[in-house]
Amino acid sequence: MITLVTGGSGSGKSAYAESLLSFCEGIRYYIATMQIYDAEGEKKVERHRKLRAGKGFLTIESPMNVGKIRFACAGEAEQAQYRQETERKVQGSSEKKSALLECMSNLTANEMFTKDGMKSEEEVVEKILSEIQTLSQKLDNLVIVTNNVFEDGVIYDAGTMEYLRALGRINAALARLADRVAEVVVGIPVELKG
Repeated sequence: MITLVTGGSGSGKSAYAESLLSFCEGIRYYIATMQIYDAEGEKKVERHRKLRAGKGFLTIESPMNVGKIRFACAGEAEQAQYRQETERKVQGSSEKKSALLECMSNLTANEMFTKDGMKSEEEVVEKILSEIQTLSQKLDNLVIVTNNVFEDGVIYDAGTMEYLRALGRINAALARLADRVAEVVVGIPVELKG
């Protein structure tokens, strides 16, 4: 099952997305897509790690190439911590697997603006959608968080506009693919599909 959760900055979409997985049996992964560039980014990532602590997630930091994630390779120490935090017995690779992917806007930016230059809108859209389909086939439940960044009415430079078009196309395709879609507005989830 795929669930897409969207909303504006600070809307509560991440907390809602986490709550959707709180009832899932088996191993729960948190796929963090933020790319760390500086000390401020490191602080933000550390803050997010602390917010997730004790919630029973195994964190996978993957700023790119989410279709290549291998869930079976979580380390022994991390699995032991997971068992202790959740007080559940991890049965191994046959256990149900669920993941929260946070977030599509970071992933899109990371895939588009690389150290080798900017990739085209078409290339980024095709790659991400293909990788999301691959990722979803490895999981029983996938919750994807994305941002609504389309309502400010500002015209940006050409590169940013191409990024926004790519993210919009990805969001629309994911909404079609998803079993459920919700928009979180001031902390209130509004079901749009499913």
